[in-house]
Formats: sequence, structure tokens, C-alpha cells
Amino acid sequence: MLYRFSITVCYSLFKIFFRLKISGQEAFSCKKPFILASNHLSYLDPPVLAVCLPCKITFLAKEELFRKPLAAWYFKDVGVIPIKRGKNDISNTRLALKTLKTKPLLIFPQGTRGASLDEASSGVGFLCKRAKVPVIAAKISGTDQVLPKGARSLSCGRIEVIFKPVEGINQSDSYEDITKKVVATIKSL
Repeated sequence: MLYRFSITVCYSLFKIFFRLKISGQEAFSCKKPFILASNHLSYLDPPVLAVCLPCKITFLAKEELFRKPLAAWYFKDVGVIPIKRGKNDISNTRLALKTLKTKPLLIFPQGTRGASLDEASSGVGFLCKRAKVPVIAAKISGTDQVLPKGARSLSCGRIEVIFKPVEGINQSDSYEDITKKVVATIKSL
């Protein structure tokens, strides 16, 4: 219930104040799980992507966001999985794979806001191969102007999101090769 309420409020705000433009939504079918892999520019990226989808999505987020009790309660309630960045977090990897049996999962291959997509970890390739689910690429633009890294308030701007299925992924591909295909698709948008 909190998820749906958050989506409704955010969608209205993003459409009215930031003229949210969405392209490529036909890439989605919520009947089967998938990985949504996107570039990451701002703290606004997860809610922006969530409002673009016709179905509920689970997020991976750094565990530091769960340190405050109210934030931890909210994130858990809306379906965020905490991860330990830079470490092999087996329990949360298992949880992500379990999630992908029934629900879509959002990940940012570069791992942090503003990092280059060329620095993407092979986690997206690992999850794609192990869960045997398709990957949909997303490219966000404008959120870094609306809420830049380090900013404490929102600025005016336009937000755009483009989606496209990643093609040519084979089960014989390595994790790294899958990740390269995902990154190439995001960059092409």
C-alpha cells in the first residue's frame, strides 16, 4: 500500500514539476520477472524508474540507507534489498535471485551515482545468467540537474527515461560479456 501511494505522489510531482518524458514502455511485460538495468545519476533515479513501470519493482540499494530506523522501515516496506557495496554479499545475492523468480528487480550496474558505466560490475551479468531472466536497459537523463549529487534541494529541470530490451544475451555468455551488452545498450539510448 505504501508503495502504490509513493508511486502516485511521485508520478504527479515528476509529471507536473519535471515534465517527465517516458519512451519505450512497450519493452515491459509484467507477467514475467526481468532485470531493469539503468545508469545512475541521482537519488531521484529509483522513484523515477518506479513511476515509469506498470508493475511493482524491487530495488537493490546500499545498506547505508538503512541506518536510520524510519528510512529502514520505509525502504523495507516498499521492497528495497540492502546490499553491501564492494563485498560479495551472499545472503542478499540469494535474496535478489529469489526475488527474480517472481518479480522484476532494478539494479544500477555502475554501483553508485555518477560513476562511469565503464566501471560497471559484473553483478548484472551474474544475476541475469543465474536467474535466466531478460534484461531491460534504461537511460535516465535530467535527474542530475534536478537533484545533483550533494544537493539538499530540488531544482527545475526536465527528466527523461528511455527503455529498451537488451538483445543478444546467451546463456553461454560470461557474466562480463552480459554486462558489456547491457552497458552498450544503455549507452546507445
